Amino acid sequence: MRSTLIGLFLWAAFLGLLLVSQVVIPAGYTRIELVAQEGGKRILSDVVPDGEPVTLTWRNSLFGLDVTEVFLARSGVLVQDQVTFSAPDGSPPPRVSARDIDDLYHTGGAFDARGLCRPFSRIVYRIGEIGDPKLRVKKKTAALKREAGFGGRVILATSRPALHEIIFHR
Repeated sequence: MRSTLIGLFLWAAFLGLLLVSQVVIPAGYTRIELVAQEGGKRILSDVVPDGEPVTLTWRNSLFGLDVTEVFLARSGVLVQDQVTFSAPDGSPPPRVSARDIDDLYHTGGAFDARGLCRPFSRIVYRIGEIGDPKLRVKKKTAALKREAGFGGRVILATSRPALHEIIFHR
């Protein structure tokens, strides 16, 4: 009888913790999901602490520039902090203000913008033949063209993770 009560208590405690882990969502972490739109294949899934950089690199086929976009995890969203369009010759790009980058994405030329503070919780990437986009989260790199193919779409979605996701991703 005593062992049955202990077993029931442990089972109830486990269920209670499971329930709490679904309801309690601590701040300071971001769940990152990268999924191929066609077929829903999960390419990458991770939980990262606030401040963790997430880096997207690709080649701009129109202007022949190497692009690096740096995002920082912040309580369920990715905040774009830096964008650099680098010339192939390796010369340092000029620093520009955050308000100029929307124009520069479309008009070309090397530039480096920092301190942008542009939050995103969902981004859809369409994969071109040239560009070879790669997303790096912690020590994992996802090659988007290899995963989704030319013309494919990849969805990057973020949210605040449940407590159990934080515990089991460590």
